[in-house]
Amino acid sequence: MISEGNNFIHRIADMESDERPRERMQKNGAEALSNYELIAILLRTGMKNENVIDQAKRMLLTIGGLYGLKKVSLDELSHLRGIGLAKAAQICAAVELGRRFSVIHDENDKLMIQSAEDVYNIVYYEMSTFNHEELWILNLDTRHRLIATDRLYKGSLNNSPVRISEVFQKPIIRNAAAIIMVHNHPSGDPKPSSADIVVTKSVQQAGSLLEIKMLDHIIIGSKKYYSILKDIGDV
Repeated sequence: MISEGNNFIHRIADMESDERPRERMQKNGAEALSNYELIAILLRTGMKNENVIDQAKRMLLTIGGLYGLKKVSLDELSHLRGIGLAKAAQICAAVELGRRFSVIHDENDKLMIQSAEDVYNIVYYEMSTFNHEELWILNLDTRHRLIATDRLYKGSLNNSPVRISEVFQKPIIRNAAAIIMVHNHPSGDPKPSSADIVVTKSVQQAGSLLEIKMLDHIIIGSKKYYSILKDIGDV
C-alpha cells in the first residue's frame, strides 16, 4: 500500500497471493473470477494512482459492463483514461475470440436447432452489434442439425431484392434438408416489415418445390426476436 496525499492506493503486489487475479485463476480456474478480474488480467498493469483491478472496474462501469464491452469500438476503448491502444487492442482481440468461439461447433457434435430461441442464442451475440442489416441462411440436415451458416446480404431487405436462386444455391450444394432465414433490425424492433413477409412467402414456396423446407424466418432485435412463421403462421 502506498500513500498519495491522504489517499491510499492498494497495489496488486500488496494483496495476499490467493486474492490476486492470476493466482486465483491458476488455483480455481477462469470461471471463478469476476468480470473485472478477467479484464484486469488482460490489462496487466494499472496506473500510478490506480491499480489494475480498480482500473478494470472503472472501465467496465464507464462502458456499461459486458454488454457495452461487446459494442465498444477499439478507438473508443483506447481513449479511456489509462487504457491506450495496446491495452484496447488486447481487450478487443479477447472479445472477438469469445465471439468466434460462441458460434463454432464440433463436426461430430453439430448444433441441433429445435426452436426459434435456439437460433436467437446462436446469432444474437454477433448480430446485435451490427448497425446495418444482414441476411443469413442457416443450412440444416434432416435432423435439423446446423451444417453451415451463409451470410447472403448486407443492407436492408426493403432496398435489396432477395433473389430466390441465391437463397438456395448453397443449401442445394450442401444437400441441406431445411433452411432458416435470419436477419437483424438495427433499430432494435424485430417486428417484420411488409417486405420481410413477402420475402418469407417467396422463399417458403420455392423451398416446397425444391424439397428444402423453410423452417422459419427470424428477425433479431435488441434483446428479443420475432419468429415470422411462429407468430404469424404460414404466410
